[in-house]
Amino acid sequence: MNTQEMQNIYKWVWIVLIILAVFLGVKTLASLKDLRNTSPSYNTISVSGEGEVFAVPDLASFTFTVSADAQTVDAAQETVTKKVDTILAELKDLGIEEKDIKTTDYSVWPKYRYEVSPAIYPPMPGRQIPDGYTASHSVMVRVRDTDKAGEALSVAGSAGATNLSGISFTIDEPEKLQANARALAIKNAREKAELLSDKLDVRLVRVVSYSDSSDGGIPYYREALGMGGDVATVTAKAPDLPTGENKVKVVVNVTYEIR
Repeated sequence: MNTQEMQNIYKWVWIVLIILAVFLGVKTLASLKDLRNTSPSYNTISVSGEGEVFAVPDLASFTFTVSADAQTVDAAQETVTKKVDTILAELKDLGIEEKDIKTTDYSVWPKYRYEVSPAIYPPMPGRQIPDGYTASHSVMVRVRDTDKAGEALSVAGSAGATNLSGISFTIDEPEKLQANARALAIKNAREKAELLSDKLDVRLVRVVSYSDSSDGGIPYYREALGMGGDVATVTAKAPDLPTGENKVKVVVNVTYEIR
């Protein structure tokens, strides 16, 4: 075998070795990446903690509806509009701002009466006869001064609301209460973990997982006031509406690495 042939053999051997080295390097990097993405195995303990915070509601809300019947759509709408405008004006006089008043529904639909002719024998099936229209406007109101909630209800009823409902007392910024309740829950979980680690004769190292859940606040609801027709005499006196307290509860689940 001459020198040229030997050089060609060495050349191809080096090429094969380089290709093999590159292949092995890629496989090694892929294995290291998979290993890094694999969750490490820990000795752990898991505990849960609870935190509760109570607060007096600072926001009242309710919905009122004004309905009216008339022979034409325009007449029904006009009656409803006048009553709603009167209610809104009086609510604003109480200090309720425009941003806290919101229409939730506005509807107009035809009315019918069922008519049977008794003079015909045998009696013919009855039939529906058009009998005008009904217009309805529902508005949700938020009262930031809860002491005025009863007065706001009285105003709406006296000025022509045909239904008052959905009265509730809530917290305007529940996130602050949730943060306080969460801090108490985390403290409670930590205390449980420390007590457990002492019993097991191990040491807490670090948190390896965490989750929490919250009820978001439990509002106090009064019984809805459903009224038909003119309710001026019913709501002449502002009702007393006790607000009670709202509770925010947070539950946390924490897993600690131990050694």
